[in-house]
Amino acid sequence: MRGRAALTAVLLTLTACTTGPSLEDRGQVTAPPGDSRHLTIGSAGFTESDLLAQMYAQLLNRAGYRTSVLTVANRELYEPALESGQIDVVPEYAATFADWLAAKTHGADAPPAGSPDLGATMKALRALAAPRGLTVLPAGRAVDQNAFAVSADYAREHRLKTLSDLGASGLKVRLAAGDECVQRPYCAPGLKKAYGIDVTGVDPKGVGTTQAKRAVQDGRDQMVLTTTTDATLDQFGLVLLADDKHLQNADYVVPVVNRSRAGGTGVAKALGRLDDVLTTADLARLNEQVDSWRRLPADVARGYLTDKGLLK
Repeated sequence: MRGRAALTAVLLTLTACTTGPSLEDRGQVTAPPGDSRHLTIGSAGFTESDLLAQMYAQLLNRAGYRTSVLTVANRELYEPALESGQIDVVPEYAATFADWLAAKTHGADAPPAGSPDLGATMKALRALAAPRGLTVLPAGRAVDQNAFAVSADYAREHRLKTLSDLGASGLKVRLAAGDECVQRPYCAPGLKKAYGIDVTGVDPKGVGTTQAKRAVQDGRDQMVLTTTTDATLDQFGLVLLADDKHLQNADYVVPVVNRSRAGGTGVAKALGRLDDVLTTADLARLNEQVDSWRRLPADVARGYLTDKGLLK
């Protein structure tokens, strides 16, 4: 624990003044991919990120690397640390990270780089990441993006399976979400524009919070903004409506690595073993084991990888 605290202190000091290649050098980041045998895996400090970091670490250990996991619950800190090589690998989300790098590179008013199209999002993300000495590995099957849920009873009563069904129903919908939902294009405005859903108001209870889900469970609100890997929907009697017109951005899970330390084929091959295995539904179940069953992320990750034949 002392070592972890010391490493965190060093990291915070370094990231305060280190942001990777300087602006004048970023067009010349041509060093060959590195293959350091001791790698630091970064976690953003929430359940899903902890689980992914543990899976990455265990897969890399199996491939002959020595790893340590470091939690830095702030992208403003861990991304510069990734550029500088203080962190070597992090699990990220394609569209969100693309938008974040676009804003960092071009300013807060930069147009979004992420989109519902995974191919276009990955192309934009890699173009933004490469000058910073970062390599974005292929996306797998798991995606953690915004999603909308209603009560199972409400869905059965009105025969709803998709957001298009809800729009076609003409039902008036009060939406439990964050207060920013009023303006965000993926939220209330997008629901109205893409699906014709009659959103009569936004109940500002947060994204996927217990209070927001209870409001829908109790019938005070009709729909809640949550995520595709929310592990607690069943507990509240809620079901997701499919985003059949792809309003949400392609937030697929992607490993991002420091090219000079972890950009070789060894890391890509080890982490690529997860691509064809881990699904969105799997990730939701793993989150549930940590959040509801109070199991340790490392144990949950090990059990999953062993069950899938990726560890012995």
